[in-house]
Amino acid sequence: MAKIILDGLNLTIEDVVNAARNHYEVAIDQKCMDKIATVREYMEREWMRDDAPAVYGFNTGLGKHKDHKVPLEESLEHQYRTVLSHCGGVGDPAPIEVVRAAMTVRLNAFCRGVSGLRPIVVERLLEMLNKDIVPVVPWQGSVGACGDLAPMAHIVSVLIGIPQAEAYFKGERMPAREALKAAGMSETFQLHAKDALALLNGTTLFAGMACLNIYDAEKLYKISEITTAMSMEAMRGETRAFDPRIQEVRPYDGQKKAAVNVLRVLEGSTRVTEDARKVQSEYDVVHPVYQERVQDVYSIRCFPQVQGICRENLTYIRHLLSVEINAATDNPLIFQKPGSEHYEFLSGGNFHGEPTGFAMDLLTMSLAEIGNIADRRCFTICDPTLSYGLPLALAGEPIGLNYGYNIICCSVSALASENKTLCFPAVCDNIPTKASQEDHVSMAPWATRKCRLVINNLAKILGIELLLTSRGIWLSRDLLKDFHLGKGTQAAYDLVTEKIHFTNDDQYMGDQSKATIGLVESGDLLKAVEGAVGEL
Repeated sequence: MAKIILDGLNLTIEDVVNAARNHYEVAIDQKCMDKIATVREYMEREWMRDDAPAVYGFNTGLGKHKDHKVPLEESLEHQYRTVLSHCGGVGDPAPIEVVRAAMTVRLNAFCRGVSGLRPIVVERLLEMLNKDIVPVVPWQGSVGACGDLAPMAHIVSVLIGIPQAEAYFKGERMPAREALKAAGMSETFQLHAKDALALLNGTTLFAGMACLNIYDAEKLYKISEITTAMSMEAMRGETRAFDPRIQEVRPYDGQKKAAVNVLRVLEGSTRVTEDARKVQSEYDVVHPVYQERVQDVYSIRCFPQVQGICRENLTYIRHLLSVEINAATDNPLIFQKPGSEHYEFLSGGNFHGEPTGFAMDLLTMSLAEIGNIADRRCFTICDPTLSYGLPLALAGEPIGLNYGYNIICCSVSALASENKTLCFPAVCDNIPTKASQEDHVSMAPWATRKCRLVINNLAKILGIELLLTSRGIWLSRDLLKDFHLGKGTQAAYDLVTEKIHFTNDDQYMGDQSKATIGLVESGDLLKAVEGAVGEL
């Protein structure tokens, strides 16, 4: 299995995903470990004394307690109590993959060599990750200002073996000390001055989860291009709106990419041609006599423009996150003085989660828009006044006895509406905390978590669109028997009809929707279509 080497500079979103989901082994570049050791040796040689200058979190209390000095003899107890007091997370446990992503991001931050913790602490966190000891971390309770203090404290509670802490070991939940023992590690561990704050303070859990979000979002964008092509096949759509010449005179890269991808999925289709549109259907109540289509509804015709700007947003979001996961985000940080062998602590605000908060709010809105426009296509395909020849609600004969697909189409509207209400930007909220020492917070953790809700909803929306479009293609199979699907749409349709055997009669809807949603969520749909047309 491939190994990920952390150096504080070159961690990628894909690396985080592989460490989180695929359990790639993680290692730290030796030069980084040497720098961590050099900085720590200086700290212990020069500052480990009671008359040392006050340094936040090193020999002082935290937050508003910054003005209270902590004597050297109480330093070890101070570290322990810091972890105890910060284990304030609430709610359900975060998914294992999110915690593994957080551990990876945190380790990479230490590679910058400015956090001041001991090398042995870094090595212990790394060992936990590689031995699949994953702390149980309550899902809620972070405001994203000093980063993820509460979630990280729960991770550290496992690292030091607090009796109440819990962890997953190879997927099984148990007391932390049992997990550590089972993995061959010491059941307890002592933190020293600055260790606790270096571990707790930083944009860690939400940055790790944001990587998983953008990775999954990029796949859903490709899938939305597939389902759009399927809608066009079902309704014999007009492809002129996807002509490269249109995109070139409004040359957003995302718009051009979206148009190209839809045409690639449709390549070879004769259903989306004027000859196919000339075939009259008894259900086309608006056009009993053939009329040239001219142009389609916005949810098809304007797809390159809507999808395109959302693709542009993805590029920007990926940039923000790539910077964030290669940053030192704790406080204070220790730097070598220019032209000197001495070091100094600098207090700053790299722990503030605003960049990731903005990234996730923007991603949430972008994903919601893809769901909104898909909802309109689903509505269109079920309405015979708009679908150019498909029966009402895609019902089989006899219509009336058979109700069709209106209710599952309503589910799309419900999901799209949920997504809209989740679009309020978290970063626009602010609740001062800790006696107003933290008077502006990012709420990035909520931005990241609600983005995941939208991702999950969008996968369902696209899965249902896939169901409706496949049903529309099946219903018109005899009418359009002389016309065939494109390379990509045929692959998608074949995959669906392997799972669902359509009939004229109403069938249990849950079986159908679960099947097509599963094809989206598993990645099987994307894999099948890209196998036919190449990477989208």
